[in-house]
Amino acid sequence: MHRRSVLAAASAVVPVGTAGCLDFFEDNGEDITDPGDIEIVWDDLVRDDPNTEDERVFVWAVVRNVGDRTLNYVEIRATFLDAAGEELESVIEHVDEDVTSGEEWSFEVEFPHFGERAAEVTDYELEPATGL
Repeated sequence: MHRRSVLAAASAVVPVGTAGCLDFFEDNGEDITDPGDIEIVWDDLVRDDPNTEDERVFVWAVVRNVGDRTLNYVEIRATFLDAAGEELESVIEHVDEDVTSGEEWSFEVEFPHFGERAAEVTDYELEPATGL
């Protein structure tokens, strides 16, 4: 699937729920995140070169800052699962730029293995986390 066509499709998609959230704390124990500030508005599992030793799998998604503040660090965790629902790998992708309220941005999280290992991936879960 081409990224430009996915971007066009993503702008018309109805928001979907998230699988969970991550929490981060400052040294003083104060919660510095509010995962409710991030909404995953579209996501999909994408395969390149299926059934080859170069097969690659990644989650491509669009998220929106639905909070009232500008965020300058956002993490999204993708947990890749096999057909039995067992975790194969968990990978964190992050955005180190200002994301203002209402703004959407796209990202991808790649499964770190290729070929047969990538072919094992059949599902995934996304978990957003935000920072200040």
